[in-house]
Amino acid sequence: MIETIEDYALGKQVKKKGSLQKVGLIGCGNMGQEIAHLVAACGIEVMFIDLTLERIAEVFIELNQRLDDIIDKWGLTVSEKKAILSRVHGTIDYNDIKDCDLVIETINTRKPGTSIDFRKEVFRKIEAVVREDTIIASNTSTLVISDLASVLKHPERAVGIHFITPATTVGVMEVVRGMYTSEDALKFVEKFARTIDKKVVVLTESPGNISTRLIVTLINEACEVLMEGVATARNIDDTMKMGFGLQFGPLEMADRIGLDKVIKWMNNLYQEFGERKFKPNPILKRLYRLGKHGKRSGTGFYIYENGEITGESIACPEIFKD
Repeated sequence: MIETIEDYALGKQVKKKGSLQKVGLIGCGNMGQEIAHLVAACGIEVMFIDLTLERIAEVFIELNQRLDDIIDKWGLTVSEKKAILSRVHGTIDYNDIKDCDLVIETINTRKPGTSIDFRKEVFRKIEAVVREDTIIASNTSTLVISDLASVLKHPERAVGIHFITPATTVGVMEVVRGMYTSEDALKFVEKFARTIDKKVVVLTESPGNISTRLIVTLINEACEVLMEGVATARNIDDTMKMGFGLQFGPLEMADRIGLDKVIKWMNNLYQEFGERKFKPNPILKRLYRLGKHGKRSGTGFYIYENGEITGESIACPEIFKD
């Protein structure tokens, strides 16, 4: 065996078992970017995988804009932005996540349904390259983690990790224990949550967890109130924000999430439970068909300019006019 001087370098660190130095993300859409920002801001390296080099370039443009918007509101300094971006890296090669301690599937697909087969294939690809002690997680809330873990050789490493948007400011994180999830995997994720300053709520797996099941029913009922002409969108949201201390009213929240995503969540939960409360309200479906998907598209329940609400999109009876 030939030894080199580099083997004795003082800067060479031995990685401790259970340490958290690098997080992988599969997909870097809106939520993936929020997680990348959050994790990198806490001093942890991030490696995200996306489909093409062109898409990776777009992600960094979007991340730059996201961080610049925070700087404009005095929430970040330029040097902090540079430090965050220096810890975020993109790739199209799964081999580049092989040294990650935690890998989170954060795929943002616009296709109907749960894309469960696609997500299972992603889990297989992750396990093929990472270490045996790497934790594999999914941010999806309408699937159960055991279904995804069933394709793994080591399903005990799989945990559900659900961030609630905006991930950078919401202080709680849902951690989902599957049928196979080990105590070591749960403890590791709890350690990760503490590192990024999140309170952990540990759940037994159920489609929708706590947050999605409750928020979609609140949004649906707010749509019922709007459709009946009881109140305007603004009055509904103001009542819930000022009366119950919500950060966003239910209709504004729907716009922020994206009405296409809200409908997808509802359809998945309706398919799972068969309960009418999960069946999307006609207003939601009508807005979706008109291409009014919320803040991202510039119009949903509200009209947006430069990301800020400038007015209400429709009076409730108008939504049913051609």
